[in-house]
Amino acid sequence: MHDLIIVGGGAAGLWASIVAANRGLNVLVLEKNVKSGVKILMSGGTRCNITHHCGPHEIVEAFGSQGRFLKHAVFALPPSEVVARFNGWGVATKVEETGKVFPASDRALHVRDALVNQLQNAGAQLRTGVAVKDVRRSVESCRWEIVTEDAVMPCHNVLLCTGGLSYSGCGTTGDGYAWVRNVGHEVTPTFPALAPLVSPAGWVHELTGITLPDVSVRFVSGSKKDKDTRKVCRSSFLWTHFGCSGPAPMNVSRFVSQYEAARAADSSLPKMTIELDLVPDVSETELLERFDPAKNGRKRVGSLIGDWIPSKLAAVLLHNAEVDDQRLVAELPRKSRLQLLSDLKRLVVPIDSTRGYGKAEVTSGGVSTSEVNPHTMESRLAEGLYLAGEILDVDGPIGGYNFQAAFATANAAALNVKGCIG
Repeated sequence: MHDLIIVGGGAAGLWASIVAANRGLNVLVLEKNVKSGVKILMSGGTRCNITHHCGPHEIVEAFGSQGRFLKHAVFALPPSEVVARFNGWGVATKVEETGKVFPASDRALHVRDALVNQLQNAGAQLRTGVAVKDVRRSVESCRWEIVTEDAVMPCHNVLLCTGGLSYSGCGTTGDGYAWVRNVGHEVTPTFPALAPLVSPAGWVHELTGITLPDVSVRFVSGSKKDKDTRKVCRSSFLWTHFGCSGPAPMNVSRFVSQYEAARAADSSLPKMTIELDLVPDVSETELLERFDPAKNGRKRVGSLIGDWIPSKLAAVLLHNAEVDDQRLVAELPRKSRLQLLSDLKRLVVPIDSTRGYGKAEVTSGGVSTSEVNPHTMESRLAEGLYLAGEILDVDGPIGGYNFQAAFATANAAALNVKGCIG
């Protein structure tokens, strides 16, 4: 009988198997895909952004209110330790300007293979192509039974690393939610997160392919009570044929998903928008000075705003302001000047939805963390049941934060799993 069966051979499951097996536990990992770590292989454009170059405090803060639950696990396994482990396993790493940590080879395969090799070196077993049908309490002497198509496997403990609903092509189809509900756990509503956004506006689609390296995006909910700082993100932005993508819009997509569901239930709610600050390093006072006829009156408007944004986007703003690009600043009507200033700092982009779970990098929502011990990742409702990774109600921004959370929660679980009794 196994001390621990881990369901899910992704980032969390593979990491946990190494730590638990190195403690001398008899560990089995079951993965329904024919190969393990499929999401690892796909992530970061097949480069795998394993963590973020920062301290544990910054990781915790990036998760907003969810960070409190992660604090103990992340401080026990900070980003520096994750990097050190991979370096020790033969995976050299590099830090990019954004703070993202990648394998120096730019190959996610090297990350996945290092985890599998360490799993094998530690003495754990990995079985791929095995779909788990049920996880249930046992009426016999052992605590749990893992049910597959052709076997019932008894074990003392089970660790669910089944992920959420994002990237369903990776096999993350929310299987674990039903199993935890069966033992009494609450699963908070789930939504696609870190997903591209869909806009109905034709002018948006005409900007396809244009990248803005530094934009501040704010999701507009209409609620003044919601002070969640994650509704604003400053990073790069990509206009696409369906709407927008890139770190800045994807980081606020969790709120778009939630609001989309709210509007489906209540059609009287206003339509969604995001606001773009196209010149986050330029204050409104500075903009007013640049548009001051006394200082730049002989400069053409198109040339002036072209100093900040690409010409195609500048054309959109000039159209909104009903101004020809050859118009001199001194000739600008007050209404047009105010419209240009407003669009540079608060360009409104209508949004219909996200591109859904198929394109979402993570799942917002999941097993309620109030029902999980943050020090051990053990269920507070069912002894011997542990949870780690995306199945939990924690989701962070782009930049390696979610892999860091997966490794940290898996590490905490594996260090606290108890061996078989008797």
